[in-house]
Amino acid sequence: MSLLRCFGTFPKTGIFLFLSLLLLSSFAVVTAAAFNNLTTLPFHAAYSPLFGDSNVVRSSDGHRVRLLLDRYTGSGFISSNMYQYGFFSANIKLPSDYTAGVCVAFYTSNGDVFEKTHDELDFEFLGNIGGKPWRFQTNLYGNGSTHRGREERYRLWFDPTKQFHRYSILWSPTNIIFYIDEVPIREVVRKEAMGKEYPSKPMSLYATIWDASSWATSGGQYKVNYKYAPFVAEFKDLSLHGCSVDPIQEVPDVDEVCSDDHAYLIAQDYATITPLRRLAMRRFRQRYMYYSYCYDTLRYPVPLPECVIDPTEQQRFKETGRLKFGGSHRRHSRRRSRNVTPVDDSDEAE
Repeated sequence: MSLLRCFGTFPKTGIFLFLSLLLLSSFAVVTAAAFNNLTTLPFHAAYSPLFGDSNVVRSSDGHRVRLLLDRYTGSGFISSNMYQYGFFSANIKLPSDYTAGVCVAFYTSNGDVFEKTHDELDFEFLGNIGGKPWRFQTNLYGNGSTHRGREERYRLWFDPTKQFHRYSILWSPTNIIFYIDEVPIREVVRKEAMGKEYPSKPMSLYATIWDASSWATSGGQYKVNYKYAPFVAEFKDLSLHGCSVDPIQEVPDVDEVCSDDHAYLIAQDYATITPLRRLAMRRFRQRYMYYSYCYDTLRYPVPLPECVIDPTEQQRFKETGRLKFGGSHRRHSRRRSRNVTPVDDSDEAE
């Protein structure tokens, strides 16, 4: 008996609602059994303020930190160590109400050490006008390849301002996985043709909130309105594991020194995308991804080496890498605070 028949005849709106609930239930199945044994570290044991110290507010037990953006400054924190590959994770709750122009970032980088050849892995959450949802993007850079951004942009299936959700980055010698609530949303498998553009130098973990009025919402059309300040992003249950290294210190063979940590990392539950997780990832991408550089043939006539072109997925996108349907999109470029990258901004305030 088909599942739909169990529910009788559906009007179109009923079918849409049913399929949405089915999608959410598939995510729930994945999240129920995963990431149950993450080790968390208090703030003082693994992190320190990066900027806007007065706007970095820690709880008394050190397991929760609030980052504030006001008219005077944003704020951020950084891990105390740099890591040669690792797993980086936090429960995050985003600011509510009018958040246009606000960017909350959870990312790894080594830009402070390798200014011209830096590596980076990003979650960037982009605020919106009142009543409109947050959107976000993932990105990666290797060896200073900021001219070849690898952005994907998405919507969320929940309101990230109502409660905490876990966002995680797995970075291993062979692949990178971005997770939301233990649902893998993106995987980048290392290809030989990527060369040094696969991030491979030690990185720190960062979390920041800052004024990105010039690009974050509708290509800069909507700015931060400090009438709604302070904007507060909350982080808790911070977890990280990796091989701690000093990038300045001469180490004969980092892979050998870090071999035990790499083996531990690869053996963890989050390092494997099971068939069930892969199904959840595919459903997420079909439903919520609205831009991918892999399908942006105007920007990259030849897809970058790590792109896996799914013909079924590809037919949903224009040559600009944006969805054919489901929103008004315009072409913009944006300026990042950490580096400069030409980007087609499809993030409309809608």
